[in-house]
Amino acid sequence: MRAIQVREFGGPEVLLPVEVPEPVAGPGQVVVALEAADVIYLDTLLRGGWGQDFFPRTLPYVPGHGGAGRVLSVGEGVDPGWAGRRVVAGTSTGYAERIVAGVEEVTVVPDALGSAEAAAVLHDGVTALNLARTAGIERDEWVLVTSAAGGAGSLLVQLARDAGARVVAAARGERKLALARELGAEVTVDYSSAGWEERVREATGGAGVGLAFDGAGGELGAATFGTVADGGRFLTYGTAGGGFAEIDPLSAEERRVRVTDVLAAGPPDPLLVRELLSQALTLAAEGRIRPHIGATYPLERARDAHVSLAERRTVGKSLLLV
Repeated sequence: MRAIQVREFGGPEVLLPVEVPEPVAGPGQVVVALEAADVIYLDTLLRGGWGQDFFPRTLPYVPGHGGAGRVLSVGEGVDPGWAGRRVVAGTSTGYAERIVAGVEEVTVVPDALGSAEAAAVLHDGVTALNLARTAGIERDEWVLVTSAAGGAGSLLVQLARDAGARVVAAARGERKLALARELGAEVTVDYSSAGWEERVREATGGAGVGLAFDGAGGELGAATFGTVADGGRFLTYGTAGGGFAEIDPLSAEERRVRVTDVLAAGPPDPLLVRELLSQALTLAAEGRIRPHIGATYPLERARDAHVSLAERRTVGKSLLLV
């Protein structure tokens, strides 16, 4: 079976196409033949050895976090009716022709939704819905979404728009800003330009935004915190800046800004994940959210997907097509 393997931590060159044994479903498991594998920015950081305290990886490993496909076989104790069904599977691997997943890790894909679109909301849909749910987006409030042309960010723009908020989208470059406007952003700001934070405050009448979703992390995340109005909310979940945003707790307390570090809280409850994933798939099938798939690659070109993400060239979602 074809797969991509990481035998040592490093750059994109460590993503090696290999042949590995066919997976076998154990008790309570299914084997899924993937059609589309999810690729997220976190994969590029883990490949380099970052985040072992949060996301431990033992070498060698097959990267990824699942994808969409069809159930090939089932293990002991699993309803045989799962065989042949189109599903998404969220696992700790994914860059392979076939993966094993616990039956509790798979969710049926609606008939109206393609496998690529299902894979595109597998993690980013859950992330976006969880963030929106945690924040409680309010009608007519100003909401800033950074990394607004990314997988989760582009969905947050749509969720905030549909909640009646006034959306400011921040991203890098006109191609990404154009996508954000297409998805419903009222104001767009290029955060590769100096002074972008001031332009956000100007757009909101000087006070700043009531709510900010930080999908960048690092220094950009800290700058995003500065755009939040006193008494506002700041939710950080991104690591695209090379790590988490570090927010001074004293500054947050003085300004009465509620800071929520989503990743630091650990993975959400599995039952909540299943609920949010089902909701994301339904919303996508109904056309109420639209994942923007900006780049697809054959499995063997996983390193190209990582290079594009690292160089900030990808607009929207990246997938590996198996």
